[in-house]
Amino acid sequence: MATGSGSDDEWVGPKPTEAGPIKKRRKLQHEEHFLKNIPTSEVYETSYMHRDVVTHVVCSKTDFVITSSLDGHVKFWKKTDDGVEFVKHFRGHLGAVSDVSCSWDGTLYSSISSDKSFKVWDVINFDMINMMRLDFEPSLCEFIFNSGDAISAVAICHKSSGRIDVFDARGSNTPIHILDSLHKFPVKCLRFNAVFRTVVSVDESGMLEYWSGAEGEYKQPLGVIRFRCKTDTDLYEFAKCKTFATAIAFSPDGKLLATLSRDRRVRVFRFLTGKLKCVLDETLKTTLENQQIKPQLGDMEFDAGWLRNESWINSTRT
Repeated sequence: MATGSGSDDEWVGPKPTEAGPIKKRRKLQHEEHFLKNIPTSEVYETSYMHRDVVTHVVCSKTDFVITSSLDGHVKFWKKTDDGVEFVKHFRGHLGAVSDVSCSWDGTLYSSISSDKSFKVWDVINFDMINMMRLDFEPSLCEFIFNSGDAISAVAICHKSSGRIDVFDARGSNTPIHILDSLHKFPVKCLRFNAVFRTVVSVDESGMLEYWSGAEGEYKQPLGVIRFRCKTDTDLYEFAKCKTFATAIAFSPDGKLLATLSRDRRVRVFRFLTGKLKCVLDETLKTTLENQQIKPQLGDMEFDAGWLRNESWINSTRT
């Protein structure tokens, strides 16, 4: 504002009435509801949960936990003294994750998907180091190398046949070896015994096979196992019972092989001889009988678990 002599005061610029009408503040729909529900806590938490069903969880020897979900996302977590700390999140695949594998030494992690992609991560640096486009839909993958091997070999099974392709995890999408006569039916379970450098695979007909990696020319490890023919073992157990293994695990010393099968029985084998050590019956019938003889749970808890198992069995049969 400029002040002149006497009463001749002049206004510099547009007058307030000429600056334009005052705009009415736009009111947000349901504004009062939003204002009423504004958080007032002093401390806030951020959720790193998956947005879809978690399908795979792997713990590595390098103290990492890696989770994968149905929507193709992969997340890395670090084990600490206080718990688990979130590290990194990847949109790994466009399709659902079919299977994952972590190398025996905990340095590499791989995942395959229904979109025919195969990806490899460096676990310690939590970064993707390789990706391949497969010309078939994979079902299972498993690292089959030990520390110090020149090639980071990984076996990938075909979903529609018994063929198994072996790739270099750090190389191209050209297989370094193909096993097309080992199984006649699609493989349902595949695990590597790092202690004895032997791979165990089971197909949907119940046939269980031992085979070695590159150092044994992908043949039966005769220098490791203590039998010549499978007829000298109990490895035909699955075929006899018309079932197949859905999960395989080895003891820390590699001398015991434990399997979980579709008939809800846990079978433990002596790895070197192939002899059956024991069978644990986990069927619902046996569980009900044990509950009636010596109750382990209250009636309400047992009935709830029974219903969940019944629904799970019906869904798997469907």
